[in-house]
Amino acid sequence: MNLKMKELPTGERPYEKLEIYGAKKLSNAELLAIIIKTGTKEEPAISIAQKVLSLNKEKGAGSLRFLEDISIDELCKIRGIGKIKAIQILATCELAKRMMTPTNVQDITIRGSQDVADLLMNELKYEKREIAKVLLLNSRNNVQRIIELSIGGTNFTMLEPKDVLYEAIKSGLPKIIVVHNHPSGDPHPSQADIEVTKRLIEAAKIIGLEVLDHLVIAEKRVPKCDEVFIKEILNMGLFNLGSKDIGIDLGTANILVTLKGKGIILVEPSVVAIDRKTGNIVATGEEAKEMLR
Repeated sequence: MNLKMKELPTGERPYEKLEIYGAKKLSNAELLAIIIKTGTKEEPAISIAQKVLSLNKEKGAGSLRFLEDISIDELCKIRGIGKIKAIQILATCELAKRMMTPTNVQDITIRGSQDVADLLMNELKYEKREIAKVLLLNSRNNVQRIIELSIGGTNFTMLEPKDVLYEAIKSGLPKIIVVHNHPSGDPHPSQADIEVTKRLIEAAKIIGLEVLDHLVIAEKRVPKCDEVFIKEILNMGLFNLGSKDIGIDLGTANILVTLKGKGIILVEPSVVAIDRKTGNIVATGEEAKEMLR
């Protein structure tokens, strides 16, 4: 038998429980019941909320991501959820998503790829379609504009260098960062991503613009593209190392250090160790840093 909300002990009613203990102490069903507000004669709001949560077909029962993609019609199939309540649920989800987005991007300075990930991760990592964005920066690496450039299918995005460069030229800003997501959850760049980045870097250099980075955002993790396809960049001749022990990557201004006796190039600040003969990555992150010690 389902108890009505008013029949529950005061400390177990979602409204009173939130007031007494705070929102963090409520379950997903209890929070959703507050949004739904009222139930039916047969069922209280919390039972209806549990039915909404049962629509989740994803692995991991606690995930609420499915609510981003659920439709008004799907919600309305649940007895006790009408169009108004369905709209309220979807509006709440959108508000939660927007709360994670910085209100003034021009206050943000990019010092590394993690800053870009922090800026766009929550917006892009669960998207079901590929979305490409271009960050336009001034000479001090302050973000001035973020442009959504294209929306693709589930596996690819048609990203043309001319479209990226057009926006940069029009704005008069000297630096570019390209970001796109992989709905598959796999953060590794595809061959198409690699080719587009090569063309973009080459084209930007001709007109005096600097491509700082190309990030792939996915649910698993966010590697810099150049950490993954460093071998291809090496083959482009962007590295001016020669026979010296220390050099500069002409494309990104990263420091390159040859570790004597190991045949290894260490790229900083990306911190990627590369076999100089084969161009293969042999270590990244902390493991690569350890090679300097």
